[in-house]
Amino acid sequence: MEHAHARENKQITTGIEKVILALFVISLVLIVFNQFQLFSVKNAISGGVIGIGDAGAAGNAGNDGGISSGVLAVQAAVIPKGVPEIYGSELNIKYDDVNANDPGKADETIKILANLDRTLTLEGKNKERYVTIASQISCEYCCGAKSIIFTKDDIDAVNKNIDDAIAAGKVTSEEAKKYRQEAGGAACGCAHSYAMRGLAKYLLLKHGNEYSDDQILEELGKWKTLFFPGNIQAKAEILKQKGIELNYINLASNKYRGIEQGQSSSGAMVGGC
Repeated sequence: MEHAHARENKQITTGIEKVILALFVISLVLIVFNQFQLFSVKNAISGGVIGIGDAGAAGNAGNDGGISSGVLAVQAAVIPKGVPEIYGSELNIKYDDVNANDPGKADETIKILANLDRTLTLEGKNKERYVTIASQISCEYCCGAKSIIFTKDDIDAVNKNIDDAIAAGKVTSEEAKKYRQEAGGAACGCAHSYAMRGLAKYLLLKHGNEYSDDQILEELGKWKTLFFPGNIQAKAEILKQKGIELNYINLASNKYRGIEQGQSSSGAMVGGC
């Protein structure tokens, strides 16, 4: 008799866990593939404008319309070069390390940044800043997630489903605790997303007083441009045509996500996804 009750209790517990897990999975799936909600970011950042004016003018000189030369000028202008200030020497990385001509070096550099995401933990104000920053950029060229992390809105939606399950008597508040989530969790599992999350964490922990939120977002945008050069170059051409300032927030964050749809792009992503 006792064995029968034990089996029955185990079946009930298993059933409850399956219900909550199903609700959680459904919520996350809906969140990951919701590509329509975009985040707004500040337009102006100190030193964030990409100097393409002179390059574009030089490319167009002596050319009727200058279409081909103008495109080349934009392509050359948007790719970051050299060693990142402050953190480049600390991490022993250069923007130039991520290019299609040396996939081994590119993967090695991405791994350095990605390992920061796996090993660094944020708390308090740093965690709040991280959620604000990372919510504004995605890895949309290799996954459908609307940002590289689960945002506060995402987690509120998940937890609401859990609360609804509690209200319906499908699970108790105590049992639901292990399914509660916090904003900031990884929403995309590709190497590029790990790298961007890792860099954001590192800059907040090591240089949080030297970088504003927008400046950190700009740095993430520079690396995203290196990861997806063809896509970002196509986006840069559209932004330039529309008279939108070319800085790395406008190019790589979610602010103008999808504006380049329908525009052909050349070159595959750099580094494994």
